[in-house]
Parts: sequence; C-alpha cells; structure tokens
Amino acid sequence: MTSTAATTTKSILHVAGYSSCGFYRRAASVVASLSLLFPHRLELVQHEFTSRDEFREWLIHGTNFRERVGNLGGGNLRASAHSSSPFCWISSSAEQSSSADSILEFIGGCDDTLDWCRKFAQPPAPSTSNGEEAEMVPDGHTPTHSYDYDLLILGGGSGGLAASKEAARLGAKVAVLDFVKPSPAGSKWGLGGTCVNVGCIPKKLMHNAALLNGNYIHDQPHYGIGVTPESVEANYGMTQDNAAATQSWDMLKQNVQNHIRGLNFKYRVDLREKEVTYLNLLGKFVNEHTIETVDKKGDVDTVTFSRCMIAVGGRPTPLNCEGGDLAISSDDIFSLDRDPGKVLCVGASYISLECAGFLRGIGKDVTVAVRSILLRGFDRECAKLIGEHMKDEGIVFREEVVPNKLEKVGEKIKVTFSNGETDEYDTVLAAIGRSGDTSKLGLENVGVAVNPKNSKISAKFEQTSVPNIYVIGDVMDGCPELTPVAIHAGKALSRRLFGGSKQAMDYRNICTTVFTPLEYGTVGYSEDDAIAEFGEDSVTVYHKYFIPLEWSLSPSRGSHQGFCKAIVNKHTDKVLGLHYLGPNAGEVMQGFGTAMKLGCKFEDIAETVGIHPTTAEEFTTLSITKESGEDAAASGC
Repeated sequence: MTSTAATTTKSILHVAGYSSCGFYRRAASVVASLSLLFPHRLELVQHEFTSRDEFREWLIHGTNFRERVGNLGGGNLRASAHSSSPFCWISSSAEQSSSADSILEFIGGCDDTLDWCRKFAQPPAPSTSNGEEAEMVPDGHTPTHSYDYDLLILGGGSGGLAASKEAARLGAKVAVLDFVKPSPAGSKWGLGGTCVNVGCIPKKLMHNAALLNGNYIHDQPHYGIGVTPESVEANYGMTQDNAAATQSWDMLKQNVQNHIRGLNFKYRVDLREKEVTYLNLLGKFVNEHTIETVDKKGDVDTVTFSRCMIAVGGRPTPLNCEGGDLAISSDDIFSLDRDPGKVLCVGASYISLECAGFLRGIGKDVTVAVRSILLRGFDRECAKLIGEHMKDEGIVFREEVVPNKLEKVGEKIKVTFSNGETDEYDTVLAAIGRSGDTSKLGLENVGVAVNPKNSKISAKFEQTSVPNIYVIGDVMDGCPELTPVAIHAGKALSRRLFGGSKQAMDYRNICTTVFTPLEYGTVGYSEDDAIAEFGEDSVTVYHKYFIPLEWSLSPSRGSHQGFCKAIVNKHTDKVLGLHYLGPNAGEVMQGFGTAMKLGCKFEDIAETVGIHPTTAEEFTTLSITKESGEDAAASGC
C-alpha cells in the first residue's frame, strides 16, 4: 500500500482523460464511488477533455503536464513516459489548475488507479517493523539530463544485479560496471559477485558434500543401506559405521565450478533481456558524474551518469604476518587446483568455521586457530555448542593463538604460532574478516569518505555524503554481510529513485544461517544482547535440547544434540530472538523470520500446531525457562 493510501487524512485524487475513453470513465467511476463511501478520506477531482487530441495536447505537447509531474522529487520516469488516458495523481489541492508544487504522488493509468483503490478500501494492515520512510536528500536528477545513463551500478554482485533490473523495469537507462580483480593468489571468476562465485553457492554445495559423506559413514548402514548378512553376523547382529569413503577433490571442485559458470552465463543473459547494459570494465571516479573505465587490454574511456550506486562488496582481509602471502582465502578455496590436504583455518568467523566444517566433513585433517572467541556477534551459548560439536567431529582448535610466521618448507607451509608452537600444513586458509573493496574506486575524487578500519562507506538510507552516489550491500558500513540483504536493499533503493517509493530498507530481524557441521539458524537478538538492551529482569529464555529423529538410529551420533531457544520480553510476551542448532537450520528458521517481522509473541508460537515429527516443531513445544533451573532435555515425542 502506498503511504498516501494508508493515511487517515483526506487523499485528493485527480483523474484526467477524454470523455469517450472507457478507461478514463471506469477509473473516475470507481474513485467517485469510494469518495461517496469515505467522504472524509477521499475526494475526486476530474479533468475531462472533449477529445483525445485535446487530452494529449495538455498531457504531452502544449502544457506538457506529464513532464511537470515527472520532474518532481528527483524524477519519476513512469510519469514522464505515460501517454494514455487516464493520467492520475494525488495532490494537496483540489483546484483544477493546481500547481506542480501541490502534486504529492503519481498514480498512473486505469489499472494503477484501480489497484490504488483496492488498497485504499482494505482494512489497515497490522503494523510491522518495516514501516519507516526514507528521508532522502535531493540528488539533482532530472529525466532530461544529458548523461550516458540514469543509473550506473559499480559491481555485478547479487545486490547490484537486483538493483539494476529493478531500475530498468521502472524505465531507467541502466548500466552495470563489473570487473573482477584477481585475488592475491590469482583466483578469478565471472559475473555474479562473491555469493555466486566464492561464497554462499559453492560453500553450500561443499557443505552438502560433507553432509552426504557423514550420512554414508554414520547413518546409511544403520538404515540397512549397503549392509550384507555377512557383515551383520560378523558384528554379532549389530550394524557398524562405514569406513571413510574415498573422495575426489578434483571432481567436487570441477562440478561446483561448472555449476557456477552456468550461473555466470544466465546472469549475462538476464541483464540483456532486462535491457541492462553490462560493461566488463574497471571503474574509478573522476567526479560525481563521471567514471573512468579501463578494460582488460588497458584501454581507457569514460562513462557518465546521473546517479551511481556502489555495490562492489568486500574482499577477505589478508593475513598480516611474515609470510602471510602464502595463505589463501575464501576467494581461492572453492577453485583450488590441488587437494587441500592438511588445512589450517585462521580465524573464528563463520566463514572460517564453515570452511573448516566442510573440509573436515570430506575427510581432511583440519585445525582452526582462534584468537579469542568463536562467532563474535552471535549468541554465545550457541557458539559454544557449535565449537563442542566441531571438536567431536575431529576438528582441532588451537585457542588464544595467531600465526606469527608462515614459511615454505618443501611442499608444506610451516606455521609458527604466537605461543611459540609450530606445525606444518598443506594449506593455510585465512578468514579473519572482510574489508570493503573500495581502495581503487577513487572515492577521494568525489569526497566520499570510508571507514579506515574496514574501508566501508557510511550512508543514511543508502545515500552517501554525495547525494547522487549511493551504496548497498557488504560495502556499506554497518550493513549485515548477507546476500538477501543486498538484494532487498538494492531493489528498495531503485524503487525510491525511479518508482516514487519512500519505503526504507528494514535491517532488523533478518534471518541467517551458519552452515557449520551443526547448522545454526538465528533471527533477532542474542541472549546477551537482549539482556543488555532490555535488562535481565525483563528477559525470559525458553530452551530445549533434543535429538533429531533422523539421528536416532546412529550410535555414533548419540552424543550429538540439537538445541533451540526463544528469547522473550517478559512484560510484553514479544519474541526478541530465536536460535536453532540442528539439521536444515536455514529451512527451519525462514518461516519464523516472517513471524518475527510481524511482531509475533511467544504465545503465538506456543499455540501453533507443529508439524510432526520435525525439528522445527521443537519451537512450538518450548516450555522450560532457564530461570526455572529445570532439565531442558526433551522427553519422548
């Protein structure tokens, strides 16, 4: 619903068209009926012309009324391109000859006006956390500018691609500038950004390889798969775990890379179909409306734009010690042209733990070097349980150490740690954080400042200190480093820039999943953050340990448990946070994310009939609070 339609103040809706036009008469008739039913909320003002020519003279040629509407608020391309009857808008004035200054919102034609009327007549929707309007600084954009593009997007990742296609759908002339700089280890990839090439997609596929291997070893024989009468007799009627299977790193890597290349091609086709220009060029700001471009041959050119959106994402922070250049990063691991062998993962971030998890899951010898705590920023209790589970899986943790020196010893890398101990590894993977990929953008030429700690750009409502330069995704300071966040923010920004929307991006209550061997899904506050924000006396924590049914036949999984908890405001019963450890964490948490955005209360979850038998159902049976001191282990079904 548009903000205008949702308010309780009177909306003055102007409908212009020629008398013999059926679409004009239909739109005016519906608005007239609603104005009779809701006289204090809606008023109709008709602008009726005797002929189509007279209407078009007013709209396009003589008065050129559509251009006056299109130039409002930095430009509305839909209004500037509208040429049919009716032409409808909302104004603060009911005068027939009201000035352009009184126009509040362009509605559109007949179908647009009927949609507006349907929303107007609907009961008010329940309030949600996503109702903030973005107060944008005017950026000087007009539909009649002389630049090459209405919008130039720097970066062809998930956020940039989504924003470009949405802006093009709204009538903007858009180009995406994307050029992948090789990693320090020399890895390169195609269109699609971090998520598709060196992030979420290959990570999830390799995580799935680890799960399949675990199922083969720990589960299949106990479900009777591959079991022979001879093996049962030899084990006195019992089944045993399978021996570790052989695993081909080359086959896994090649199949993953083939899938990614297919996605790269689809993205290029999709841009062409959406009429977005793809420029495989490296860009650098010359001024606030000009980018200098360099192609792979070194040829230099320039591109001009009315508006620019920076969506270049981030890159792994390099390991800052002697010999640190011997380490690879998440930019390299998924296309590594040799078996990783014995691996040291440096860092306790979710990227480090996810990589350690899938590498161990496919049979590698893995060590994690941890400077301080696991999964900083996540729930401490859940992070501890993840660490314990990973140790049970055979992952070695070197705690409270960092590498001081890396040196090549034959085919191995010798690592000297800060406590003086040493070990040798085939691969050292550094995952100690990420920084904005802004060092070569020439931001100093336009006065856009970056945070010196992480090279990210500060913004309010995705608008930087230079009004016509915007930023979305991982490169924006304070933005969650999640692909769906960049996609939603990019689309919302494009709608504000070219569609007349005022809707701000809501960065609260965003679901995420960490794909460690024990998967972790979460939304909302951690327990510690909730207590810090609302006070210990205002927070109740419901919690529960459980054994997922699919693990119950495997003796070797007997020490593994799932876990869930709900963090609740004791005074209002509102759910502040949900946390889940167990199989299929992403699928479990996604639906609860919708409930959280709608402001669900703990009673809503408790009164929901669960799907049985599932692990998601465990949330609906939560009843034990931490403060009660009772045993939180599940009993029966």
